[in-house]
Amino acid sequence: MKRRCLYFSVWLLLSAASVQAGMLDDFTKQLGFPTQQSVLDTPTIVSGLKEALTVGTEKAVSEVSVTNGYFGNSLIKILMPDKIKGVVNLLGKMGYQSQVDEFILSMNRAAEKAAPQARDYFVGALQEMTFDDARKILQGSDTSATDYFKSKTGDKIYAAFKPVISESMNEVGTTKAYKQMMEKSMVPLGSVSAFDLDSYVTTKAVNGLFTMVGEEEKKIRTNPAARTTELLQKVFSK
Repeated sequence: MKRRCLYFSVWLLLSAASVQAGMLDDFTKQLGFPTQQSVLDTPTIVSGLKEALTVGTEKAVSEVSVTNGYFGNSLIKILMPDKIKGVVNLLGKMGYQSQVDEFILSMNRAAEKAAPQARDYFVGALQEMTFDDARKILQGSDTSATDYFKSKTGDKIYAAFKPVISESMNEVGTTKAYKQMMEKSMVPLGSVSAFDLDSYVTTKAVNGLFTMVGEEEKKIRTNPAARTTELLQKVFSK
């Protein structure tokens, strides 16, 4: 009994002295007292996660929506489809490298144009988030929030991206460049003419967007400097 009273007195002194948060959490765990994160109420947890997702998704969408958002980012740049890579490489060696480069650039431009479409779907997913969702996300991996978003919005974003990408590729010359390259190739077109270029670019655009959302989530979870508000600092502190 005396030992427990002594421990409690020490704990009060350490609290009053404002020791470092990590040391205090360790000490209080040993004594059986709740830590800062364990006493967060439900509304705080949900609000914090929604704020983190809002910050992360908005930054990701903004980054990929600008010129070179995809093309200038090696992590998500849309490259030549594997199915036609051999033909295209041959065309480059035959003196048509400028057309190849235009083709790659125009695919990325189409993705950049479609990216803003994702914003409304992210907002809808946030509105549907339950406390159980929030708890699993908070206790999950460094990209569990991104995985949640992908499960809730992935198909919808794909459907929204595809017509924009299709139209954009026609506008910036992707389809034209693709057809010209195939016409200049010295192999039968049967194996490549049926290739669905719109679906390929759309899939890559959506995957690239979620890659960037995941990168933003990792920053918020692991880098205190990325927690730009008091609420984010509270919810994601260890």
